[in-house]
Amino acid sequence: MLCRVGQLRRCAASLNQSINQIAASRQKHTLPDLTYDYGALEPHINAEIMQLHHSKHHATYVNNLNVTEEKYQEALAKGDVSAQVALQPALKFNGGGHINHAIFWTNLSPNGGGEPQGELMEAIKRDFGSFQKMKEKMAAVTVAVQGSGWGWLGYDKESGRLRIAACANQDPLQGTTGLVPLLGIDVWEHAYYLQYKNVRPDYVKAIWNVINWENVHERLQIAKK
Repeated sequence: MLCRVGQLRRCAASLNQSINQIAASRQKHTLPDLTYDYGALEPHINAEIMQLHHSKHHATYVNNLNVTEEKYQEALAKGDVSAQVALQPALKFNGGGHINHAIFWTNLSPNGGGEPQGELMEAIKRDFGSFQKMKEKMAAVTVAVQGSGWGWLGYDKESGRLRIAACANQDPLQGTTGLVPLLGIDVWEHAYYLQYKNVRPDYVKAIWNVINWENVHERLQIAKK
């Protein structure tokens, strides 16, 4: 009997060691590099905002996500369901912040602006009537976000249509609505306050000048697969 108990303990210890090794080997999330300089989007978004937004705010989401995932792995290893549940809000907030911003940076370009082309433009005209109507609707939904959040152009896989939606805080679009994110506009105040103060509509109007429609088009093509 003692021999069997000893074997069980060794098996349990080995299992815990394996779980810890897997957790330790998990690749941590990292802050993505921008493909343009912080000042490249001026005068529409100034360098100070971009530097703080990317190197401070997004970096904080990444760091906190890594810490939270480590704690979650520990809770899994211990079978501590209460701790797992308690960590869910932090996973959603910091994970969403990382997901959203990783999309946001690629949605912007110093060579952006203008109008989309090809399949994306056809889809916009089909689902909104015209490019201008889509911009107006997305701007209205985005400006109307209460407090902090995001305005999104997303793809509905079930209907094959484009949709506009808003998400509060850092709630990720796909995890919240099921829509695949194509274009996001961040309306947390840290995204615009240093330049536009509390005039959110001016910021939303200006950001169209740096939208990377090629990136949005690529996201649509991937979403349709």
